[in-house]
Amino acid sequence: MVKYGGASLADHDRILKAVTAVAIEAKKGTKIAVIVSAMGKTTDQLLSAAKNASNGKIGKGELDEILAMGERTSIRIFSVALKAQGVESRYFDPLDPDWPIITDDTFTDANPIMEKCRERIRQHVLPLVKKGIVPVIAGFVGRTSDERITTLGRGGSDTTAFILAEALEADELILVTDSEGIMSADPKIISKPERLREIDVNTLVGIADSETKFIHRKALRYKDPSLKVRVISHTHGDLNTEGTLIKGALSTELDVALASQSPATSITIVGRGVSEKPKIVQELTQTVRNQTHLLGLSLNYDSVILYVAEKADLNSLLEEVHETISKHEETIAMSVRKQLAFLKVKGVGLEETPGLIGKITETLRLNDINIFGLLTITSSILLFVNWNEKEKALNLIKKSLRGNQKC
Repeated sequence: MVKYGGASLADHDRILKAVTAVAIEAKKGTKIAVIVSAMGKTTDQLLSAAKNASNGKIGKGELDEILAMGERTSIRIFSVALKAQGVESRYFDPLDPDWPIITDDTFTDANPIMEKCRERIRQHVLPLVKKGIVPVIAGFVGRTSDERITTLGRGGSDTTAFILAEALEADELILVTDSEGIMSADPKIISKPERLREIDVNTLVGIADSETKFIHRKALRYKDPSLKVRVISHTHGDLNTEGTLIKGALSTELDVALASQSPATSITIVGRGVSEKPKIVQELTQTVRNQTHLLGLSLNYDSVILYVAEKADLNSLLEEVHETISKHEETIAMSVRKQLAFLKVKGVGLEETPGLIGKITETLRLNDINIFGLLTITSSILLFVNWNEKEKALNLIKKSLRGNQKC
């Protein structure tokens, strides 16, 4: 399977290069399906025109019908271009009776109904692939059970590709973009980023956001763990170029677990302008790492909190930390809290669930459980509670998460 992003179809030359690459593989006997995005900046242009023409007074359902026109145009052009090169092809439009991607009615950010998608893909798309006919399917677009057009939100075409690849049991999914693969940084910001040969999904989700040219985290939740995914550049016009291999899969449900099987200790160092003295912070963290595991770090202008794994000779570590702070005028004093449990809430969708942190903390408050530390990073919430209350806290958080699961 191959998916072409908008930049890969931005002009005549790029479209021809994309079609030719698919045609070469099809003529070899490769069974292939194609997902296409709108050409170039078409979606942005349609969005701007629709909002400006209506003074912003446009319903989300009406907007989806307009935005879908970009992909609905791309499939027709791509399919007819394949036929011109002697490859039998058929495009799938969301208004076709056998359209495969069925969603809920959350317009502009619809959620695929996976059971229906799998059934329709295997019933209508798979037979064409087996016959050597190349199906060309509109990415980003869905349809409700009552036949209203929807769009899947950011990363929508990748979402379509992952769903189709899983249902078709594809050997490989190739994502064709305007980058050489997944890069070490955004090429628009860093002059010479490096291409990563491979990356795990759980690492990728940490950089997959709306401001970068990486895969959006919403799409990544649909990646099957056994699916081989390769990200390549359209510039080569060759589907066999190396690119970046994406491995693994994400947990699709929010969950909480004990992140460390042994108790933790928090060491709070207070002072003045600590955050402006990186050498002090480096010295403190290195002192910890020389003796035990650093589980977390919280830093502001006047203090730093180190969360460390407890060990038999913890007092030795605390003495060393105290010696370090005594050497610097910016660090004044320290306090210690032992026997903490380190809990981790994780799962795709965490960032898209408003009020989740508030609900977790309120649940614990109502049950008289103190939080002695709370850190947030991409797709994770880290909490520290009393070690003796860890089981109670885990059960309470699990219950609060079950009430926030997204379909």
